[in-house]
Amino acid sequence: MKWVTREKARVDRIACPWLISRFVDREPVFLFVPAADVMKVAEREQAIPYDVPGVELGHHGDHCSFDAFLEKYKLDDPALRALALIVRGADTSHRDLTPESAGLYALATGFQATSKDDFENMARQFPAYDALLAYCRTSEHQPVKAR
Repeated sequence: MKWVTREKARVDRIACPWLISRFVDREPVFLFVPAADVMKVAEREQAIPYDVPGVELGHHGDHCSFDAFLEKYKLDDPALRALALIVRGADTSHRDLTPESAGLYALATGFQATSKDDFENMARQFPAYDALLAYCRTSEHQPVKAR
């Protein structure tokens, strides 16, 4: 499947491709385009838009796009739910939502600033999400309740 979102990805727009490639779509194709072009490109390429206003796989209330993916694809793994809280905190103004959220925001901002494009950014950040998921599966990780 093809997936399209805004270019210059940071938190949610990298976390979602990680989630897609690990749990939803074995051979995804990602498109990163200017914000104003997302819906035109989605229609032209028959791609699924995410993390843009007004789409199913976007922000809804306090939840970010990562949360929308978990709901739509019925991904109920407790570790993914814990990771969703980390991502939600990093992607919104609630960086204190989890102890890890501010750190994820900092890392994502640094990767965004030092990557030549969104594809390099994804490749560099995916191992961080693999590690965060492994962390969320450990007995030392105590999930916090969502706001």
